[in-house]
Amino acid sequence: MKKAKATITAVLLADHPETFVTRRISEVDLEFGGIPGDRHFGITSKADSRQPMYPRGTEILNRRQITIVSEEELDQIAKELGVEVVLPEWLGANLLIQGFSEFTKLTIGSRILFPSGAGLICMGENLPCTFPGDEIQKQYQDHEKLSSRFVKAGYRRRGIVCAVERPGKIDVNDEVQILINDFANPMQ
Repeated sequence: MKKAKATITAVLLADHPETFVTRRISEVDLEFGGIPGDRHFGITSKADSRQPMYPRGTEILNRRQITIVSEEELDQIAKELGVEVVLPEWLGANLLIQGFSEFTKLTIGSRILFPSGAGLICMGENLPCTFPGDEIQKQYQDHEKLSSRFVKAGYRRRGIVCAVERPGKIDVNDEVQILINDFANPMQ
């Protein structure tokens, strides 16, 4: 198993009921359902367009408790869009990480371990859609078609979604250990 290290540079919370946009906080105590008060908190969720194998609204395991993006990939997205910066808040991210340049390519089943003992399990890529693109467009009204252009620019750079495997505290500036799952010899 390969290992990597990275640093948490922002912790964010989506606690406004009318938007997915997040705001920065200094720390969080993860529970098995994710971040208490966050719009994606819960051990279960309702099936939507991402799970077409179930009727819409069916209660299923919540695999999208935490969204993580990397500074390096956000910089690449901004460059491709021709804008100064893309903030994690506009993408609805819960954690911003630095030091892992191709973070979105992290394999399903990989673990992210925090100094407190908290652990997240990677459930896959967070596919880009126009909603974050709409937020970016609001910030750069003089640029054209950012909503649709974000979908292409964010592909394989939009970050990952995770589930909480072990509760615990996360602080800004935490150095995390990343255990990269190898499908030839997978972690259980």
